[in-house]
Amino acid sequence: MIGEPIRVLVVEDDPVAADAHVLYVGRVPGFTAVGKAHTGAEARRVLDRTPVDLLLLDLHLPDVHGLHFARSLRAAGHQADVIAVTSARDLAVVREGVSLGVVQYVLKPFTFATLRDRLTRYAEFRAAVGEASGQDEVDRALGALRAPSPAALPKGLSAPTLERVTVALRESAQGLTAAALAETVGISRITARRYLEHLVEAGTAGRSPLYGQVGRPELVYRWGRGR
Repeated sequence: MIGEPIRVLVVEDDPVAADAHVLYVGRVPGFTAVGKAHTGAEARRVLDRTPVDLLLLDLHLPDVHGLHFARSLRAAGHQADVIAVTSARDLAVVREGVSLGVVQYVLKPFTFATLRDRLTRYAEFRAAVGEASGQDEVDRALGALRAPSPAALPKGLSAPTLERVTVALRESAQGLTAAALAETVGISRITARRYLEHLVEAGTAGRSPLYGQVGRPELVYRWGRGR
């Protein structure tokens, strides 16, 4: 990718997720993370002093809904595009976001590969300049933003179950073993461990041995990066 990197501001209230998203952005050629913010007010302060091309915007911020924030940015003259990073699945919200510069939606939880695909497609769309020769070229430019199919999880994992696992882990202050998660979510212990290890590999969960019992220590998983 030639030219200046696309400057990205990560706006995410969860510190662990924000750090992961910054790392993800930095791993995609042609993109650079210029900062992160945990609230709308903090994001506005960054935007007022730092050039930003693209926002990775969580829709559920503690001080403002993401779409309200995007609308206020347009009113203030900020032209940065938006990729909404959210667990919201309301299609009415999706339609509203289109008019506010939301060019992509990425549903949580997601992998690096998913975000890399969306960023790469955004870069292709952004690189389309000049006058189109016809309808086909216009369609290709707009089509760059559309993924041909949902990004695949590792074989045997499903998005609905991954969401349930993520919610259970985030809501457990003490963390969960694979056995405890299996009972909570209603899946087998082996399956629970596969989902937990997937979250560890994605950088959004950590694991550590649980001592104080006879035999091999069991692993306890926590939302965050702890070992």
